[in-house]
Amino acid sequence: MRKKRASRSQLKPDPKFNDVLVSKFINSIMYDGKKSKARDVVYSAFEIIEDRTKKPGVEIFKKALSNTQPVIEVRSRRVGGATYQVPTEVRPDRRTALSMRWIKVYARQRNEKSMAMKLASELIAASNNDGSAVKKKEDVHKMAEANKAFAHFKW
Repeated sequence: MRKKRASRSQLKPDPKFNDVLVSKFINSIMYDGKKSKARDVVYSAFEIIEDRTKKPGVEIFKKALSNTQPVIEVRSRRVGGATYQVPTEVRPDRRTALSMRWIKVYARQRNEKSMAMKLASELIAASNNDGSAVKKKEDVHKMAEANKAFAHFKW
């Protein structure tokens, strides 16, 4: 190996909850570098969650993340002119990234007034094991299950 592998930069925990996961989620919500706006959206979503569920917002957020993290996914692999969907395990950092992305995307598609309300609703739904993000995870798992026959192409 000629060059050294680039080291991953450590993300600073967010100021309110002192949590790296929340900080990562704020970064994924952010548009056009407007971090303070993204932070406001996430924090107000947590407040809405606390009003609705009487539980800490961060707790619900973490439960929602764990409920939407995929364990296995399919990846395309070309073997002799044919493309197979090969089921592979998902790396832990990719798991959280996919989970955050799905929560964000399906929250944006909801029909509610503000982004904070949409996000709060999606997080509550995901923490109760329903909602679009959880459905997406189940679809990914079903795809992997359906293509289990091609697992021997994994190398």
